[in-house]
Amino acid sequence: MAKQIHCLVRGRVQGVFFRASTQREAKRLGLTGWVKNLPEGTVEVVAEGEDDSLKEFVGWLQRGPTAARVERVDSRWRGYTGEWGDFRIID
Repeated sequence: MAKQIHCLVRGRVQGVFFRASTQREAKRLGLTGWVKNLPEGTVEVVAEGEDDSLKEFVGWLQRGPTAARVERVDSRWRGYTGEWGDFRIID
């Protein structure tokens, strides 16, 4: 069943290729949505796809790329909208 998840990733997650790595992982898992940096230093992610893929994605977000130091991921599950055709980095 397709769902959506909204995540705020906290820690050392900007300037460490977090967005590009997130995009690559989302595409590998067949997810759609977006990722962007927020002014206060967190990364915001919205992703849609199958439940199992989203759970694996959240597990990856909790680790992030090698240079990142993820302290916490706040996530909120939502209903699927089908709004996006791919996974993008938003500036």
